[in-house]
Amino acid sequence: MNTLTKFQKIVLAGLGVCGGALTLYYGFRNDRKQAYASWTTNYTPTHEWDSNWDRRDPASLVKPSKGGSDDNRYNEAVSKVKPKAVRHLLLIRHGQYNMSGKSDEERVLTDLGRKQAKLTGQRLQELGLPYTRVVRSTMTRANETAQIILTSLPNIPVTDCCLLEEGAPIPPEPPVGSWKPEPYQFYQDGARIEAAFRKYFHRAEKSQETDSYDILVCHANVIRYFVCRALQFPAEAWLRLGLHHGSITWISVTPSGRVILRALGDTGHMPPDTITQ
Repeated sequence: MNTLTKFQKIVLAGLGVCGGALTLYYGFRNDRKQAYASWTTNYTPTHEWDSNWDRRDPASLVKPSKGGSDDNRYNEAVSKVKPKAVRHLLLIRHGQYNMSGKSDEERVLTDLGRKQAKLTGQRLQELGLPYTRVVRSTMTRANETAQIILTSLPNIPVTDCCLLEEGAPIPPEPPVGSWKPEPYQFYQDGARIEAAFRKYFHRAEKSQETDSYDILVCHANVIRYFVCRALQFPAEAWLRLGLHHGSITWISVTPSGRVILRALGDTGHMPPDTITQ
């Protein structure tokens, strides 16, 4: 049997290394092609985004085109109803409150809760955004929180809204054994909280020329439900989200109807010893 010379062994070893390198290169290259193609032509999302979630998609507000010259009139009509501005919603959870109170009037903010509200007001002031209005829940703890925040944000219109009151929006999944409201509570509160979502979450009116910044002072369950609905997540997932007292959640609705969650339960403006939930 012929034996290989030292030179031949070196050549074969070199070819083996090169072959392995080429195999690895083309393997990565093919993987990249497959990954790239999966996001462009071969990928089917598990849940498609509903672009007309607020029933304000411009294409749904005008009479459909019949084709031909009618296309120009259709495109002009659509362009006339297209929003131009972004709607920003800053959702503030109330501060810590007296949970032992039997009535809403007795569930007032604690000293720490008032401090939390003050810190949140200062943070909103530091952001320096052109706030449009403050809308507050009619429950005592939210009303008190809003009043304290407004000391840092003077001259901003304020309105009250009972739709923003705390409640049980929908049975959570998975269930929580220690929290079991009566079925009628979901039936009553769910419709009200959904009505609040539809009232405040939508793209801008066509007449709105500049971006708006609404501050909604309300409650954890309401905010968590709003986040799930706005992002088109399963609404039953709301109790999987956690929010601290006085936290800031920021959601933007763009002219196209796309929704951006800019912050969820932000308490970076608070010292660690003031953060509670």
